Amino acid sequence: MQVEPATYSIEVAYDGAPFAGFARQPGQCTVQGQLERALELIFRHPVETTCAGRTDAGVHALGQVVSFDVRVDEMKVRSLHSFLRSMNALTDDGISVRRVDLRDTGFSARFDARFREYRYFICQQVAPPIFTKLFSWHVAQPLDVGAMRAGAAHLIGEHDFKSFCMAACAEGKPTCRNVSRIELADVEVMGEPVLQITVVGNAFLHSMVRTIIGTLVLVGRGKREPDWVRKVLAACDRTAAGENAPAQGLVLWRVGY
Repeated sequence: MQVEPATYSIEVAYDGAPFAGFARQPGQCTVQGQLERALELIFRHPVETTCAGRTDAGVHALGQVVSFDVRVDEMKVRSLHSFLRSMNALTDDGISVRRVDLRDTGFSARFDARFREYRYFICQQVAPPIFTKLFSWHVAQPLDVGAMRAGAAHLIGEHDFKSFCMAACAEGKPTCRNVSRIELADVEVMGEPVLQITVVGNAFLHSMVRTIIGTLVLVGRGKREPDWVRKVLAACDRTAAGENAPAQGLVLWRVGY
């Protein structure tokens, strides 16, 4: 009698620095490649995974969600604690598999997600940071946060974000997305002050969050007026926006279902 597969999800955190992005790539060390290799060793057959959001090389995650199908009996022969311990033992030290959940059959970490939340960290202090050095963008100057908030307001709602997407990835594909929230707040991380920019949306285009940050930082540096962001959005042209902010400051914070 054939046993129907069951769908599980894992919550994964990772330091993006050692990886060539999330998505599997031949000959490259990637987060997906590491996870699927571990799953294959545990279950003794290939296991294909789906993630909530593909992160670029160098981008981190605190709450990435990854779904996969295996038979119920395959998972039941081990405790969930044992499964998590095995996953963490078999993957790179830059990956932490934090939890596993049984989902409704057919659940997709990507297509069933209602929102994704990213957070970007910027150090404005002249002195270089120590503890947040690998997880922030050191701009080394005070930014006009009020002007950045005014510029960000133009991006709230459903828009065509083609100007904020890598040009090659936008060709022939829908580029409308809904950004529900962009918040800027001064926070402290291990005693170091950083500007935290939270961006929440239903989904994001390739490099969209990093381009939004790079564009807002131009406003914060006084090189552009806040209303310029509205013109960038309307242009539907990647060359109209600012440069991508460095990958190291970006974290996929959580995914909502």
